[in-house]
Amino acid sequence: MDKITRRNRYMFGLGTVGRDMQYTIVSMFLMFYLTDILNLSDSTMWWMTGALLILRIFDAVNDPLMGFLVDNTHTKFGKFKPWIVIGGIVGGILTILLFTDFGLKGGAYLISFIIIYLLWDLTFGANDIAYWSMLPSLSIDPREREKIGSIAKICASIGMYIIVVAILPITNALGGDAKAWQITATAIVFIMLAFLAFTVFGVKEEKRIQVEDDSTSLKEMFQALFKNDQLKWTALAMALFMIGYVTTTTFGVYFFKYAYKNEDMYSVFALVLGVAQLIALSIFPKLAEKYSRKKLYTTSIALVLVGYVIFFLSPMNIVILGIAAMLLFAGQAFIQLLMLMFLSDSVEYGQWKLGKRNESITFSVQPFINKIGGAIASGIVGATLIVSGINAAVTPEDVTSSGLWIMKISMMIIPLILIVISYIIYDKKYKIDRELYDIIIKDLTDRGEIKGM
Repeated sequence: MDKITRRNRYMFGLGTVGRDMQYTIVSMFLMFYLTDILNLSDSTMWWMTGALLILRIFDAVNDPLMGFLVDNTHTKFGKFKPWIVIGGIVGGILTILLFTDFGLKGGAYLISFIIIYLLWDLTFGANDIAYWSMLPSLSIDPREREKIGSIAKICASIGMYIIVVAILPITNALGGDAKAWQITATAIVFIMLAFLAFTVFGVKEEKRIQVEDDSTSLKEMFQALFKNDQLKWTALAMALFMIGYVTTTTFGVYFFKYAYKNEDMYSVFALVLGVAQLIALSIFPKLAEKYSRKKLYTTSIALVLVGYVIFFLSPMNIVILGIAAMLLFAGQAFIQLLMLMFLSDSVEYGQWKLGKRNESITFSVQPFINKIGGAIASGIVGATLIVSGINAAVTPEDVTSSGLWIMKISMMIIPLILIVISYIIYDKKYKIDRELYDIIIKDLTDRGEIKGM
């Protein structure tokens, strides 16, 4: 392994520590900030839930256009890094504004929130698409991609779990009010920018992967999205999985506050899960050397399903809940990494089938999926919180047993069904195995689109 390869593994991965800290505070805790910090009324929350659903879907359809812009960017710094920087800086400012209480109420607050959130979604999408679409340009070797992707997902998980574990203790220590959340969000943004510098200044793309300098037309953009059948099936399977996963994680803090009735245990619980997930990600490259991706994916789905069933049936016993959650999140870690590999391989598949290498258009599917998943998940969570009586509750004792059952069904049963469907789609429709991938690379090399070793 040469020095550039080794450096790319770590410099690329470190870039997402702060990015995922920033994304987590918005994706997992913005709803909590609205309901439990700003204490928005039920009527405002109905409007907010609808607004978030529409905003995320609207912005998601813009992601392919952002991928189109990235693929058509030609600068001396490449096409990825300029958008990583622009999206990082502007998105960071907007993150702080999302957690700033301007003293507005009702319609005035709703309008300001919609504007800020929409701009945040657009800028974070630019950063996210550029970051992840750089991955296929770092190596053509599937095993090396798995190692780079594994380290990146480990770093992303570290960033996510730092927030999941520390956000409530830190904000409570700072006073537990809106100002405390603003200070915390500001600190996260500065951390995010510092870690992005590792990727911007430390990563070097592999030169033998030839990327065409001519621009991609809108027609070619739609071909890349709709004529790449493997990308379409991967996207659908990913979307169903992410809707279920994000729904479950968003309910986490509510589960411990209202069902377990000990909000402080949420951070302890998340720390244990974080360690379990990091261990799973760290051993993935070794397992990938021994087992096919399909076997790993099937096993991971089984772990997730068993975890959901145990969690749903478990009494409020932290040991049983912990075992169930470790199974669930270990499986989830493998699945997200495998889906990243499926997307990476679909870049070469699209190039092989359509004659055009569109990394950013292909990877625009990932934030598209995350936003659609987040939109639908926020709709499920928001509606559940209102219908179950949680949003109107002053104390955990105000929530009835039927209200808690409504939350548990939305948190676990609905996601379980969606994840089963996602696996069926993958199993029946995804066909890029190691044998086909080797054929693709050989053909691309023979066509002169990839340089020989």
